[in-house]
Formats: sequence, structure tokens, C-alpha cells
Amino acid sequence: AAGAEIQAVPVPPPPAAACSPLLLDYDGSVLPFLGGLGGGYQRTLVLLTWVPALFIGFSKFSDSFLLDQPDFWCREADGQGNWSGSLAPGHANRSGNGSIFPPPGLPTPAGGNASECDCHEWHYRIRAGLVQNVVSKWDLVCDSAWKVHIAKFSLLVGLIFGHLITGCIADWVGRRPVLLFSVIFILIFGLTVALSVNVTMFSTLRFFEGFCLAGIVLSLYALRIELCPPGHRFMITMVASFIEMSGQFLMPGLAALCRDWQVLQAVIICPFLLMLLYWVIFPESLRWLMATQQFEASKELILQFTHKNRMNTESDIKGVVPELEKEITRRPKKVCIVKVVGTRNLWKNIVVLCVNSLTGYGIHHCFAKSMMGHEAKMAITHNFYADYYTMAGIALASCLAMCPVVGFLGRRGGLLLFMILTALASLLQLGLLNCNLASFSLFMNTLTGMSDSVKDKFSTAFSIVGMFSSHAVGSLSVFFCAEITPTVIRGGGLGLVLASAGFGRLTAPIMELHNQKGYFLHHVIFACCTLICIICILLLPESKNQNLPENIPDGEHYTRQPLLPHKKGEQPLLLTNSELKDYSGLHDSAAVSDGISENTTANGMKSM
Repeated sequence: AAGAEIQAVPVPPPPAAACSPLLLDYDGSVLPFLGGLGGGYQRTLVLLTWVPALFIGFSKFSDSFLLDQPDFWCREADGQGNWSGSLAPGHANRSGNGSIFPPPGLPTPAGGNASECDCHEWHYRIRAGLVQNVVSKWDLVCDSAWKVHIAKFSLLVGLIFGHLITGCIADWVGRRPVLLFSVIFILIFGLTVALSVNVTMFSTLRFFEGFCLAGIVLSLYALRIELCPPGHRFMITMVASFIEMSGQFLMPGLAALCRDWQVLQAVIICPFLLMLLYWVIFPESLRWLMATQQFEASKELILQFTHKNRMNTESDIKGVVPELEKEITRRPKKVCIVKVVGTRNLWKNIVVLCVNSLTGYGIHHCFAKSMMGHEAKMAITHNFYADYYTMAGIALASCLAMCPVVGFLGRRGGLLLFMILTALASLLQLGLLNCNLASFSLFMNTLTGMSDSVKDKFSTAFSIVGMFSSHAVGSLSVFFCAEITPTVIRGGGLGLVLASAGFGRLTAPIMELHNQKGYFLHHVIFACCTLICIICILLLPESKNQNLPENIPDGEHYTRQPLLPHKKGEQPLLLTNSELKDYSGLHDSAAVSDGISENTTANGMKSM
């Protein structure tokens, strides 16, 4: 119709202007302005992330004492106390942080000896320094022995779920709220565990204790990484690992002092009361605030840093504070870990490191079982404390070796070296020393003159090497993932890799519950995984001395490069960062025209 009015098409709002690159370059502009680790306030915060590692070490290794299987016999048998379904002395159960000893068979007697468990009063001899633990408290022997393994499941499953859930929450609401609420609830659940009236209540509360412990571990790990400049991240993380191991070494003395499992549980949890002060003295991660564009809170925190360090804002040469005031009205931009699915490189890197973590902690139990089995035959040790400190010593040696290896070879090179050692130890143990074929064994004995005792010694040596290297693989995979995951989703990435490590540890109580049935297949599967991981590690980027990625595009710039630098004048076989972006079509013409700055590394990240 002539009188019809033509409606104007609404003009879409202009796209929001990109955030200032100066504010997103935290390691290159914001951290140097605050003095790096030279500021006293930053050093204090790093120290505050180290202190709780001791309490975490106590909690992680508490199962070795609370749920240790004691020797037991029936008091009603006779005055001497005949042994009934007793456990072989010298073997103990372990769980936590990959330090797992293989248990003896479940103490359920055979059918003909079923009457041996018809006892109204058991007598126990606990080797873990306690007068009474959970097993002796509720008589978890014979037909009730499976409840011990369920109790071990509960803490590990709680840790797995806690890492997955608190990691996502930490990316959405921040690291500080997750840390503080986890501390509050671990105090509630942890102290209630000591008041448990039966094993069902104990196991249920241990699940929630593990869930809260996971929130503390994850948030402290993220805060520690995000506080440090590139050159100090690894050593500061290793110091926290050494402090956690000191908790492992001090745990037997603490158990001997407490004597009762309920007192021990309360003593382990009560130090977390000190962390309630973190509500006042510990700020939110400034790096996370800047990455999620919460610039108003960032400005307040920067002023707090400058005040605590007694700095003059006039030293802001790059103009961080004026640029921050221009962007202060920008809306926060938070990201969930599920966004990584749409990326090209980032999700592959995270998956590779999760598989490495699962393999490292999973195969650790195979080596431990093999070593302890041969020790029983060779009479190397029949003492709880000797077994415990053997495992702790191997873990300590592994961490000590990681420091120079990673410093010299980098993250990727160090991880590759330790995975190769793990694969060699596993394959040699499976293919040469544990072969049960009679004809092959006879042939090898004739050819080499190697007796069974010598084979056992070689198998023990390979087990020690395997435990040494697999512990390094698990620990380094977690750290590597924390570095290559962008700040906006670092909590979720850490949650995934830590949960994978938890699944690896979970294989130990599962094998215990089934009386080690399927152990050989279990070892074969993980040995195959080590070979796959060796290939996949070559696809990872190198993050040594690189700035942390702040958002997902930064994480995508961490691309693969040769393990060894190419010679001068030699044509590199891999695409550079600009060629990769042009080829993938992800860059528009405006972005391409910007070019690449001279100090951009092969990873696409600016080096310090």
C-alpha cells in the first residue's frame, strides 16, 4: 500500500572494543610494575601458600595410619592367643599421593576354616604407632575387611569430585572464596570424622573431607602459580612439594604421639584453623581479576600492593594504572572450562597431560606391589616404618631429581625423559624378569646363569626406578597443565589433571578389593599407555620461561615446536605462529597487519 510505512531495520550495536593489550599482558607489564617477587607483600603471599602444604601432607597420608591392617587373633582361642586368619607381619597398606603398598590377601578364611572367624573378641597388634585405629575400633577383619577398602575409596573419590567441581567454581567466583569455604567445611567434616560411631559414618564423612581438601589443594596451587614471574614458577611449586613431603615424613611421629586414631584425626585437622585468618590477610588472585576484566577490583588490589610494598605509583612507566582507569567500566568476562572444546590446540594439550597424570600415578602402584613382593621373599624389610620411609624416600629423590632435569631440559623434555624411564622399567619388568613361561625361564637360566634371587634383585631395582620416574611424571604433568592452561580456565584445567591423578591412585584400592586379581593385565595396560604418552608428549609446547596465557586465544598460541632447536640457516619443518594463524583462517586482515613483535617466542608468547 502507498500509505504503508517502511520500517527501518534496527542497526546492530557496534562490537565492543577490544580490551587494552597492556592490561592483558600481566607478566610483561603488571607484574614488573608491582616489583615481581621483589616486593615484600608478594613474598609474604607466597609464604602463605607454602604453610598449608604441611597440613595437606598430614591429611593425604593419614589413611596409612587410620586404616592400616593390623595383625590380629582371637582372644578366646587359648591363653597364648592362637593366630586366626592373621595378616602376614611386615606388610602394610598405604594410600595417598601415589605412595601405595600392596596389601596381603583379604583376611577372609577359606571355606574349611570359616569357624576361625567365629570370634567375639579380637586382639590386635597395630604396627603404625597407634594403640587403636579404625580397623581395630570396629573389628574390620574377616568378612568385614572389604569395608576398609571402601573407606579408602571415600577419601580418593572425594578428592576426584572435589577437584572437578571446585576447579570450575574457582574460575567463576575466584580462587579466594573456594579456598576459604573449603577451609571452613574441612574443619566441620574433618572434626566430625573423629566422632564417627560406625564405619559407614566414617567413610561418608571422609568423602566430604576429601572434597574440601581438594578445594584447598587446587586453589593454593593456582594462587601460587599466578603469583610468580616465569623464572620462579617451578622452584616455588617444588618448595611447596617438599613441605608437603615433610608432612609425610613427620606423620609417623605424630601418630606415635597421639596413640589413638580419633586424637590423630583431630590433630591433623585443627591446624586448618589458622587458615581462617586468610579471610583477612590473603587477597584474590590479581592475575585472575585482570584476565576476567574485573578492573575495578583489580585497581583496588593494585593500590593495596603498592601500599604494602611502599611503592610510588609514579614508577608506573608503562601506564598500567591510567589504562586501568579507562577500562574500569568494562563488564567482567568469565569463562567455563567447557569452552576449551571449541579450541584447536588447547584441548589436545590438556587431554595429553591428563593421560600422562593418570598413567604416572596408576602405574606407580604396579611398581610398588612388585617391589614389596620381592622384598618379602628377599627379607629386605619386614617393618612398617621401613616400608613407609622407603616410599617417602623414593618420592623425595624423585622431586630432587626433577629440579635440575626440568631446569636443563625444560618441561616437555623433562616429562619425556621420565616417561621413557617409566616405560623402560615397566617393559623390562614385564618382558624379562616376570616371565612365567617355564621353557623361556629355563632357556634364560641356561644362557645367562641368572638365578631367581638375582632376577628378584633386578626386578626390585626396576621397581625402584619405575616408582622414581612415575612419581616425577605425575607431578610434572600437573605443573605443566597449570602453566599451559589460560588463567580464565586454569581452575578447570587443574581440576581435570588432578582428577586424572586421583583416578590413577584409585586403581590401588580397587586392586586390593579384588585380592590383586588382574594385576598383570593392569600392569600391561599401563605399560602400553606409557608408550602412547611418549608419542603424545612430543606434541606438547614448551612453557619454560614463557608468560602464562591469560585467555583462550593466548592458550592457542602455545603451539608445538621442535624438541631440539634447528641449526642456524636450516629451514624449520614446523610452521611459525603467524603461518599457523594465516593457514587456519582464524586471523582477520586487521590482526594480520599487526604483525608479530620482535620479542615473540616460538610459542607465540612474549618472553621476559
